[in-house]
Amino acid sequence: MSDQSNAEKDPSDWVTGDEPATGAQESYLHTLAGEAKEDVPDGLTKAEASQMIEELQSKTGRGQ
Repeated sequence: MSDQSNAEKDPSDWVTGDEPATGAQESYLHTLAGEAKEDVPDGLTKAEASQMIEELQSKTGRGQ
């Protein structure tokens, strides 16, 4: 059994990763996207939103 927490797992391995992104994810994504001057596609899953958040955090310097 792995001792990784859910926050450390690859989003593609999440059991709920194919569910729609949460409101909190979408809100944070739009904040980050505005700072990075990027668009957020509609209909992201939780896993896709998480991956996009990581990418945008890297671009904006947030979350480090």
